[in-house]
Amino acid sequence: MSDTNTTIEVVTRFENNFNTYDADVVMQDMTDDAVFEHVAAEGKSIGRFEGREAVHAAFASLPEHFPNYKLSVSDIIANGNRCAVQWSIEWDLPDGGKGELKGADFFRMRGDKICEKLSYLPLE
Repeated sequence: MSDTNTTIEVVTRFENNFNTYDADVVMQDMTDDAVFEHVAAEGKSIGRFEGREAVHAAFASLPEHFPNYKLSVSDIIANGNRCAVQWSIEWDLPDGGKGELKGADFFRMRGDKICEKLSYLPLE
């Protein structure tokens, strides 16, 4: 079981690594049997992914959905091997404007790796 400080350290690094646009870097903090679930409004959710290859592919696809995105963490709370993160993401829209979305991630750690990331977005 992870202690709270390790959980915060790993999850903070993980979330910040999304801004590298490099799924290999992001995956360094995940277990081989990791689960990523993206819960959003019907037609906007990208689904549930299980295992390193599937999760990697989902993360690698993010620039397609959110061109030139920037993820920012606004709050993080942890207790032992569980963690909640409130975040926002901004990206370029085709018309030259900016899109913005806020959401929350819920993590579960195994040792010093993330084994589960559940992302929740507004149901709009």
